[in-house]
Amino acid sequence: MKKILNNKVVKIIAGFLKGIFMLMLILFILMVCLQRFSNNEISLFNFRMFTVISGSMEPKYKIGDVLISVETDPKDIKVGDVVSYHGEKRDVKGKVVTHQVINIEKDDQGKYYFHTKGICENCLVEDPVVEESQVYGVVKYKVKTLSAIYKVVGTKVGLFFFIILPLFYIIGSEIIYSLLEKEEERRKK
Repeated sequence: MKKILNNKVVKIIAGFLKGIFMLMLILFILMVCLQRFSNNEISLFNFRMFTVISGSMEPKYKIGDVLISVETDPKDIKVGDVVSYHGEKRDVKGKVVTHQVINIEKDDQGKYYFHTKGICENCLVEDPVVEESQVYGVVKYKVKTLSAIYKVVGTKVGLFFFIILPLFYIIGSEIIYSLLEKEEERRKK
């Protein structure tokens, strides 16, 4: 009796952990797809996820770090905040840029303009002026676990061992578990 109870507890815990893993994986994939396929136009509950692709924000953010930005009212953005925005001029045109706000201007109509630049020691040139409509949000979080996962999964070996293999394991174990349950039910009859 005690062994059966222990097996049920283990199965419940394993099922719960699988469910949490699958939920996190689905949310992560949903967020990545949302960003990629909507060209960053759609946010998920006012959150957007970006990956650092240059060293312009080192040492604060390194290449491969995963950042979460939150849509923020332009009047609440302050000098020193790090913002992610859609570049529209010069060498940042069409790119998502994450840089620090170094100055803020407001015109007569109440529209905000942000002066931004990278913080690395080689970042001497200010970005083109960023209008409030270009800003995706203020960076609030650096997700260390996702950053580590991204850096590992970004390789072919990491993708295979940490995404493809676990997915096959989960799918395979679910198939085997349901086949065993059907066989057990068939034997009881």
